Amino acid sequence: MKNFIFISPGFPENFENFCFALKNNGVNVLGIGDTPYDSLSEGLRQTLTEYYRVENMENYEDMFRAVAYLSFRHGKIDWLESNNEYWLEQDARLREDFHITTGLHPQDMELIKHKSRMKEGYKAAGVPTARWHLVEDIDSARAFIKEGGYPVIVKPDSGVGASDTWKITCEDDLASFFCNLPEIPYIMEEFVPGEICSFDAIVNSRGEILFETGNISPISIMDCVNEHEEIHFYIVNQLAENLRSYGHACVKAFHVRSRFVHLEFFRLTQDHPRLGKTGQIVGLEVNMRPSGGPTADMINFAYSANCYQYYADMMVYDELRHVSKATPCFCAFVGRWREVSYLHSHDEIMEKFDDSLRMAQELPAVLAHGMGDFIYLAKLETVEKMNEFFQYTLAK
Repeated sequence: MKNFIFISPGFPENFENFCFALKNNGVNVLGIGDTPYDSLSEGLRQTLTEYYRVENMENYEDMFRAVAYLSFRHGKIDWLESNNEYWLEQDARLREDFHITTGLHPQDMELIKHKSRMKEGYKAAGVPTARWHLVEDIDSARAFIKEGGYPVIVKPDSGVGASDTWKITCEDDLASFFCNLPEIPYIMEEFVPGEICSFDAIVNSRGEILFETGNISPISIMDCVNEHEEIHFYIVNQLAENLRSYGHACVKAFHVRSRFVHLEFFRLTQDHPRLGKTGQIVGLEVNMRPSGGPTADMINFAYSANCYQYYADMMVYDELRHVSKATPCFCAFVGRWREVSYLHSHDEIMEKFDDSLRMAQELPAVLAHGMGDFIYLAKLETVEKMNEFFQYTLAK
């Protein structure tokens, strides 16, 4: 029996499903995390052969000691993964230190963790990207902006999601940004007028795509986080051909192996003088892990599938052995804010969409910041039904 160390198996909560699926495939699943053992779900406690709790997952010595202990107890470790952006670099370091040959290693991190380096991968894949500039001082920033004009987007060169991402629209915004600039590298990019779309895939050890789908976010996630704009996005029932083609090219260019990945793009909503015509796909950033929040569950609802099991099949067999034959639908996400006065109440939503809803729940504060205080997921057969769901739940 092969050994799989899953880092932070109890958070986020839905990631315990990866452990269930691995155990279902005969894997000896071991866990390391900072969650007290008694706080893990009963199902997860029964699934894990052993769990090592550390006080602080940021402390590499503690994490090293945990892997050493589990390796001593159970023998060679075959896989170590968190599937979490925040821990990717630490995962890679642990693999290298314990000679775990599967998965990413420290030398792989530059290309996939730094947005400036990602431009190289997109270029190799033939995907256009926004003009960019690594932030140094206000004068060089002004020179960059002079070439393309306002607005521009600034964000950490290495960061997670839309956190600490800002749109600068004028000289005052620029001055304010530099007055409060943290001491970490930032990248500045020209503004791209487009909706965000993704290519999500499970890729085996030979770089073959075993499963693919994607999602579309009509509203900028940056605006959702920073301005509490309405939050909605959806899992597509079928990938657009140009997005699919670019997704495949990026899987090759970024040397994706044995991973569940989330590759982000813009689709232009208006013609751009340098990037192309309306509908053109433009590279945004790559994420060598599943899309966050409830997206994996949404994929399952849309495809009547179990992408956690698909992932476990890929890891153990290098192929899928539990394939759904159902016709895909859409799965829509809506996040609502507590302070906003909506036209329709929670009870009205529950009654109107009773047959379509798959999840309706309040989120803890740690998750609500980027997703809304209350979320609704619905499985819908047509675009018309999905648009009705969005309009009804978000009407003010």
